Amino acid sequence: MGVIINIFRLPELRKRVLFTLAMLAIYRFGVFVSVPGVDRTVMEKIVSQGSGGFLGYFNMFSGGALSNLSVFALGIMPYISSSIIMQLMTAVIPRLEMLSKEGESGRRKINQYSRYGTVFLALIQGYFMATWLESQSTASQQLVLDPGFGFKLMTILTLTAGTCFLMWLGEQITERGIGNGISLLIFAGIIADLPAALYQLYQKTQDDPENFGPMFLGILLAMSLAVIAFVVVMERGQRRIKVQYAKRVVGRRLFGGSANYLPLRLNSAGVIPPIFASSILMFPGQIAGMTSNPYLQKLSTALRYDGWLYITVYVALVIFFTYFYTALQFNPVDVADNLKKQNASIPGIRPGKRTAEYIEFILNRLTFAGSWYISAVCVLPTFLQVVYNVPFYYGGTSLLIVVGVALDTAQQIESHLVTRSYEGFAGPARGRTRRRK
Repeated sequence: MGVIINIFRLPELRKRVLFTLAMLAIYRFGVFVSVPGVDRTVMEKIVSQGSGGFLGYFNMFSGGALSNLSVFALGIMPYISSSIIMQLMTAVIPRLEMLSKEGESGRRKINQYSRYGTVFLALIQGYFMATWLESQSTASQQLVLDPGFGFKLMTILTLTAGTCFLMWLGEQITERGIGNGISLLIFAGIIADLPAALYQLYQKTQDDPENFGPMFLGILLAMSLAVIAFVVVMERGQRRIKVQYAKRVVGRRLFGGSANYLPLRLNSAGVIPPIFASSILMFPGQIAGMTSNPYLQKLSTALRYDGWLYITVYVALVIFFTYFYTALQFNPVDVADNLKKQNASIPGIRPGKRTAEYIEFILNRLTFAGSWYISAVCVLPTFLQVVYNVPFYYGGTSLLIVVGVALDTAQQIESHLVTRSYEGFAGPARGRTRRRK
């Protein structure tokens, strides 16, 4: 309770937290605003019938927007897909690589290209979704009340506008709120479905008390807590490299000679790899599920979330994006150059090239362990679902995203508190100023 009070004592932090909550409330309100010209009750039945497959998976990431046929039905995934494409192109196209090194102006230019790509991808996905909606019906009830060109055009524009609005919301949260806006939107969507998921589990205990009795629920609860604790430990884990600063004389005073540590996180990429991997695997499944093409239908069947092909491709993508995003966020050569400029060195390692090679060696080992840790957490619960028929919500991807985003957001809040000499989530602030004698 004291931490909450300290948050609202700081005007700047209070403003950021309230702004973030307001933006998330707007997002949740928009989830219940349906696309014109559709019967939402029919769509809820269609999604409930496919809750164990792709529709349930996509509905989870959209925060229930798909089952409501909301204006946010496409979610934030087009923006994530566009960001992936731009980051890959930045690594291979010299012009974009030069832009990325131009500082704030270059970053804004690349972000603008990502926005253009988001609109393009949203238009394509909106077209396929509008076509798919016209072909859906249940028990002689048509999903689309008045199909035709007008409905398609209106649906494409509405869904594209909804995705662009979500993109704007995420950017506003990142700049003026607290935490990463895009990750928080996905976090809010997953958390919003928690009561419904718990109710589904309760229904299973009523329908099948022999297999879902108190003992099973106790084991499931203990396993969930153990996985959460494991994720917290791994996300907080880091390797500290000792750095020694050389002594230097300025006038009659002696400065330096102190030792510090260079922290390297076990998972430097955070929750980005599972989000990127999921968005890539959802895109072909989404297109295949909205067309009657036999080849795309075979692709959709092969890429079921509980199939070996899906698991293999998913793990490969997670490992790839863990290495890729870590390389984008942390450059050992730049770190070695900065240490050399500050007259600092790693004991036993020569400054310059040898320091960069040593840091890269340590970072690669940490990234290898981190990538397999992310893959294990994301894939292992899938086996529980296949064997014990646990609701899909308890997937490791959603759990990792929720815990990872919560830790990152709490860390940002604590950094604001510690810098202003308040008590953070970890206890008394270490940066508290000393009292004058």
